[in-house]
Amino acid sequence: MARAAKRRASRKTVLTIDVGGSHVKVMTDRGRTKRRFVSGPNLSARAMVQQVKALTKDWSYDVISIGYPGPVARNRPAKEPHNLGRGWLNFDFAKAFGRPTQVVNDALLQAIGGYDGGRMLFLGLGTGLGAAMIANGVPLPMELAHLPYKNNNSFEHYVGAGGLKRLGRKRWRKAALDVIARLVAALQPDYVVLGGGNADKVGNLPPNVRLGVNANAFDGGFKLWKRGLLAPPPRTPTTG
Repeated sequence: MARAAKRRASRKTVLTIDVGGSHVKVMTDRGRTKRRFVSGPNLSARAMVQQVKALTKDWSYDVISIGYPGPVARNRPAKEPHNLGRGWLNFDFAKAFGRPTQVVNDALLQAIGGYDGGRMLFLGLGTGLGAAMIANGVPLPMELAHLPYKNNNSFEHYVGAGGLKRLGRKRWRKAALDVIARLVAALQPDYVVLGGGNADKVGNLPPNVRLGVNANAFDGGFKLWKRGLLAPPPRTPTTG
């Protein structure tokens, strides 16, 4: 019975929706064609759903994965986003789309797509700063962006898109490398994956830090339905 259920799940077409501060991007695991539209500070959850429906009206899909730029609890946004409009808190996406829907933090979605075992820290350098860890198969969404960093300002204030515009590329890169070093020292990952639209502006990367690929968010969304969230870590044999 379990195998039959897995086969049925694997036949479902998954739509992944990656919600960002500048764009909302969509793709299915069948067509693998990416479409997008502009988001921004006035986009509400209901407006996002309406635009996704219009953008994908010629697509067929059975289930949905959503990467949301903020904390998620019980499959719904747990807080209004910093870089979008209002109306996201506790929004019921499954009801709005009329399809089974899984919602996770957007950084965690990208982390799942780029995970390669061990302890991985994902940092998303985009409109804001996204962060997630996966430790030996266990996903750990994190809210690090608004922790205090310098001069009573947050990490995101320095390494988000606003920081890049304000500081210029050279000073922004110095801040980004410093933030990476501090978080590595605190969290002790085996490796770091950088994503987001500004990740390639960091330049020469420190050891054990690499750039993710653009498809990671979509692949993470597909994995939520195709194989469960992540394979569980191997059990440690007991003795005695």
